[in-house]
Amino acid sequence: MTERGSPAVPEAASRNRRLAILLAMAMFVLVVDTSLMNVSIASVVRDLDTTVSGVQSAIALEALVSAAFILIGSKVGDLIGRKRAYVLGLLGYAVGALAMTLAQGLTAIIIFWAVVGGIGASLLLPSMQSLIHGNFEGAAQKKAYALVGAAAAIAAAVGPLLGGFITTYLSWRIGFLLEVVIIAVVLSGIRLVHDAPYTGSRRVDVVGAVLSVLGMGGIVLGILVWQEGGESVAALLAIGVIALAALVYWLGRRKREGKPTLLDPDLFASKHFRLGISQQLLQQIALGGTMIALPIYLQMVLEYNALQAGLSIAPLSLSMFGLAVLAGRKAGTRRPSSIIRLGFTLLTVGMLLLLPIVPRADSGWYLVVPLLIAGSGLGLLVSQLNNYTLAPISDERVSEAAGVNSAGGSFGLSFGLAFAGAIMLATLSITFTNMAEASTVLVPAEKQRVANALEEDAQVLSNTQLQELLVGQPKEIQDEIIRINTDARPLALQVALLVPILAGLLGLLNSFRMMHLPDIKPSGSVEGMALG
Repeated sequence: MTERGSPAVPEAASRNRRLAILLAMAMFVLVVDTSLMNVSIASVVRDLDTTVSGVQSAIALEALVSAAFILIGSKVGDLIGRKRAYVLGLLGYAVGALAMTLAQGLTAIIIFWAVVGGIGASLLLPSMQSLIHGNFEGAAQKKAYALVGAAAAIAAAVGPLLGGFITTYLSWRIGFLLEVVIIAVVLSGIRLVHDAPYTGSRRVDVVGAVLSVLGMGGIVLGILVWQEGGESVAALLAIGVIALAALVYWLGRRKREGKPTLLDPDLFASKHFRLGISQQLLQQIALGGTMIALPIYLQMVLEYNALQAGLSIAPLSLSMFGLAVLAGRKAGTRRPSSIIRLGFTLLTVGMLLLLPIVPRADSGWYLVVPLLIAGSGLGLLVSQLNNYTLAPISDERVSEAAGVNSAGGSFGLSFGLAFAGAIMLATLSITFTNMAEASTVLVPAEKQRVANALEEDAQVLSNTQLQELLVGQPKEIQDEIIRINTDARPLALQVALLVPILAGLLGLLNSFRMMHLPDIKPSGSVEGMALG
């Protein structure tokens, strides 16, 4: 029997290694996708003849769809099978990446990359979590989580560089095509995946699901509509706020009646969990605001290509990766809350240092020190927040809590992307109009034309793009509008940076509340989920 059984051990180990690698490849694509889009903004705008705000809205919408549907996606996986949900998630992401490869306009990006791809992500993340639990045991499970977590961290670190290189020397379309190829490789090994059975209730909280989508969607879509100068902004924001308030009431009522809920409201009975979720939200708001403001600044103000933009952002992403790994291994006896406090301090200081630099910098080198400081702060937060948030949760409920944590983070990211972009364009419009009105060079007719153009469609334009639009105008008019554009854009970007700064300050204040709570050591399963 030993002779017959022994070959199964190396065979199982080989299967585990291959499956873990494929899961890590899926996670790599999931994380690197947005980095590729961020550093390619200028190229996408030019090639599709669209606008910066349009592409920025698509990026925010993708994060919003992922956040709004991730709790529902987890339940869908329970109902149809985690393996099937995993496959559908990969296919959704592949459709989005293929649409980017073939897109001829912004509409295709919004429908297929942002919406279909976002839904794919909402299915992929929770199903991947469950499949790792169901396909690995003991040390193999921890190794799988470590590998998938490392893939996510590496993708976040090298994504801007990789995306910038591909976009500059090949094409952003090639970058998204490579994502399709990687997903095809992952799907080719789907036979290695054993479905993880679900034995819980199969009843669905439809009302809770609808309220969660309306709540998160109303708030972020309201901001995006405001950014594009649309109507019904107040109505959308009101729908979002009312839906979230109704969701809180609905979950409590369903819980008291003993009926299934979209998420268990008792999770929020833990102060650690509440504070952890709020800090995760603030961290992602700061990250989202930073990752929309900086690429736009580098590509539209300094007129960097994608590779130069990626290299300029690299200090942020690489220091975040390095400090996350270092703090995770060397934290020792230091309190997680004190590390989180230091993280928000560094994040806020780094962002504050950028404010006086933005109007004066003519090179990405001026951003290195502030971005290293801010990235180090983000790395400290990444190393601690997941474990801190999930530490008080029992093993049987940790999967649900991790889903709530992911939803909160994704919503924060989408809010940061949308709000920073919206106030940047609003500030640009107001500043440009005021400077034009104060100009002694522009005649009243030119001033009115500028005001009308900004009211209809305010956009961040490079001076090169603006010069192309001003062809045929008198030279003194061209020079004056270029001067106004040069002076107005840094102020707009400074205002956009207030989003991550305020999020960092709120996180810092929140961290003092965390210091008053006792430390809770996370269980082994929680640590695994944090890695994943």
